[in-house]
Amino acid sequence: MRYLGLDLGTKTLGVALSDKLNLIASSLDVLRFDNEDYNSLLEKVKLIKEQYEITTIVLGLPKNMNNSLGSRALVTMDFKKMLEDYLDIEVILEDERLTTVQAHSYMIENNYSRAHKKKKVDSVAACIILQTYLDKRKEN
Repeated sequence: MRYLGLDLGTKTLGVALSDKLNLIASSLDVLRFDNEDYNSLLEKVKLIKEQYEITTIVLGLPKNMNNSLGSRALVTMDFKKMLEDYLDIEVILEDERLTTVQAHSYMIENNYSRAHKKKKVDSVAACIILQTYLDKRKEN
């Protein structure tokens, strides 16, 4: 049983993976797609699911700072339904407020080059989303 963490953007999908003990999240990849063509991601995520024997997906939910749901959150919830229907898998929504800011801070602290930051920020954000979820599970 492993978890897959996802951070959905308009042109990229950050992907992170838990270890086999579900304690640590690691950045895996950034999938690129045409602007808002979320259907094109389904087969790519399916291949990752099968390769790593994923049992649950944790998808970042972009809430507004006042905890309300904006247009990006609604798109994310639609993508959640698409994943569940296509992959027959549980998809859990995890609050992702400020994860991209955290990802940028982490990358600056660790001296990532500007080009490397641009390529990896979404997978690092997915890693933060997944790690947050894994840490909450440990507390319960």
